[in-house]
Amino acid sequence: MFKKGNPVANGEYAGMKVTVMGLGLNGGGLESARYLALHGAECTVTDMKDEKALFPSIEKLESLSEPHPPFHYVLGRHEIEDFSGADMVIKNPGVRPDSPYLAAANRIETDISLFLAASPARLTAVTGSKGKSGTASAVHWVLSKAALHNDKTILAGKAFLGGNITISPLSFLDELNEADDVVLELSSWQLGDLKNRICPAAWKDRDGSQPLLKPRAAILSAIMADHMDRYGSMEAYVNDKRIVYQGQNGKDVTIASADDSWGRSFLSESPGRTLPYSSQPFSPDGAVTGRIGGGWIDPQSGAGMVSIEGNPVEAVPSQLLVPGRHQKKNFLAAALALLDLGIPIETVRQGLASFPGIEHRLEFFREIDGIRFYNDTSATIPEAAAAAIEAFAGDEKQQTLVLVVGGNDKNLDFSPLVRSAAARKDPLRIILLAGTGSDKLGPLLKEAGLSFHGPFDNMDTAARIALESALAMPHVKRTVILSPGCTSFGLFKNEFDRGRQWKEAVCRL
Repeated sequence: MFKKGNPVANGEYAGMKVTVMGLGLNGGGLESARYLALHGAECTVTDMKDEKALFPSIEKLESLSEPHPPFHYVLGRHEIEDFSGADMVIKNPGVRPDSPYLAAANRIETDISLFLAASPARLTAVTGSKGKSGTASAVHWVLSKAALHNDKTILAGKAFLGGNITISPLSFLDELNEADDVVLELSSWQLGDLKNRICPAAWKDRDGSQPLLKPRAAILSAIMADHMDRYGSMEAYVNDKRIVYQGQNGKDVTIASADDSWGRSFLSESPGRTLPYSSQPFSPDGAVTGRIGGGWIDPQSGAGMVSIEGNPVEAVPSQLLVPGRHQKKNFLAAALALLDLGIPIETVRQGLASFPGIEHRLEFFREIDGIRFYNDTSATIPEAAAAAIEAFAGDEKQQTLVLVVGGNDKNLDFSPLVRSAAARKDPLRIILLAGTGSDKLGPLLKEAGLSFHGPFDNMDTAARIALESALAMPHVKRTVILSPGCTSFGLFKNEFDRGRQWKEAVCRL
């Protein structure tokens, strides 16, 4: 389905020589190659992984039934000629911008930039260090519920979700029209690739000086140290996060936390309207204008409250299907965005109450002998694992917890994880997975007086020891959770492979 003014409809990609750098297994490279080939481009697909490792993605490309030019594969290596001789190179966000292969390219794009150049839909963009996937998914869930009402005073179109959540937006680009809503989760790497980019002149209905990324709503979740091995400093890392709102104007809204200096800096510098959210009650100041004035967590009820025309109104129920106070803050940010987009408060509240969560993020997936098993593999930094520990504490019943943690290091500080573990009042057992991060974490745990099993380099062994540990603990609300606080590389292909292996290992028990 092509729209008037769409660059593809005008034949921009037909006959172009395109090199897709990084096929991968998570959708971005695959969907870029598929989309461009189906629109006439001659695609060379290159990846440092070999054909065996990439077989699932190659099989999907080769199974395309629609007519398209054949794919050319260069695997296990990169050839500089594939970059210098291409009309366009599609960059994987994981590739460092100083790559010598990219330096040889004539034009560099990503699946996100191609999408933004052609999408006619209203956009909500979500970034942050942790919580962005849950926040983006919650916004999409409520938008989808609103669309199901088929009430054109709420939504006239459909809702779509994509981005860093492993769904390339190119997979649904051809379905979009102006009445639709798109929610994109964007990583710092994806945002960095969009810095200073403007809309192409080929889009006839837009001002050629308009920023390529101009979300109607921009949400920033919690900011924590991450990817320091790539960025070297928090300032460099956070500067890429800032790109999410830099193309906005007064018709758009930026939503960020008022609880920390990073969030307050976002709120102070965004060119869009701003809505703060907080874990504590506050009175929105004069900088907040309009019907909605910000949101906070009520200390008595635990509900997420928003200020509507100066009056506090419950937007996030105190009881949710997804555990954790940090999740409630994420849903509060989602609620503010939804309300600013015009979704009624009742639809927002009911939608968030029914949101089941998402795979790999505090995902409940199995119960064995009364022991509940969770998959939180996307907790790839220590602060995220600390939040998981805190998510299973503080209610009226004792919660015994077995924590499977560890993996490889990203030059991060593990003290937040150790502090949360040491501060826990309910019984806790710790299972370590092998890796350079665990090599740093183990001595810190011992220093804090915390014992652990492992480290183990086999997920089946870790799952078995976790179950045995849980069975030996007090028989009151026993929980086992994989929340690594580390990167997955080494034992696993990626964090999602780690989560799938964890679930499979538990189910084999």
